[in-house]
Amino acid sequence: MANKIYFDHASIGYTKQSPILTDVSFSVGEGEIVYLIGKTAAGKSSLLKTMFAEIPLLDGEGFIADYDLTKLKTKKIPYLRRKVSVVFQDFQLLPDRNVHDNLLFVLKATGWTKSAQIKARIVEVLTQVGLADKESQMPHQLSGGEQQRVAIARALLNDPEIILADEPTGNLDPETSDEIFQLFHSIAKNGCSIFLITHNTQMVNKYPTRTLQCADGTITETAQKDTTIDFETLMQ
Repeated sequence: MANKIYFDHASIGYTKQSPILTDVSFSVGEGEIVYLIGKTAAGKSSLLKTMFAEIPLLDGEGFIADYDLTKLKTKKIPYLRRKVSVVFQDFQLLPDRNVHDNLLFVLKATGWTKSAQIKARIVEVLTQVGLADKESQMPHQLSGGEQQRVAIARALLNDPEIILADEPTGNLDPETSDEIFQLFHSIAKNGCSIFLITHNTQMVNKYPTRTLQCADGTITETAQKDTTIDFETLMQ
């Protein structure tokens, strides 16, 4: 299994003098889904920003979709971001345009020009997330779960190698959260690697997979695939 995310003794943060995380070593294979859990302000979002090349890797080794973060030049960042998509907690849909036009905006911004290919791709990703009949709906006409599915469809548009999901069910009810977790697992089965930051302990235990914990200034492996986690003990 080829590694799509790889860190070895990495330091994460904004300054080398006071890194947020140190000695970070883990990998995520092709088509693998891995959870990251941890308390608020533990450093999870800083790690995500490093993966997305929003902040530089301070020290150690880091590779994302075959890009070496220690050697990544600014002009190469847009190319990395075509291989790495991000799904946020608050959806970040454009409120003034419908579902089709939200997706169209991304395709045009990333160089798609042929109308027939654009139309086909939009239909394809909406079908994949179960929203083929919502193309003309405005974001405010959709439920929270539907808005998050549109956000996931948007993340899939350029067939990414990796999806980074930052608390994707944080604003959703339990039933809808269940649907979103199922969707991410189905996407991983198609070969896309998923790195999912979450506080949703119920879903982590319902859909167990490799789980990392962000705590005490580093990242450690908490559970292997198919292992139930005792969160009450873990968070003491």
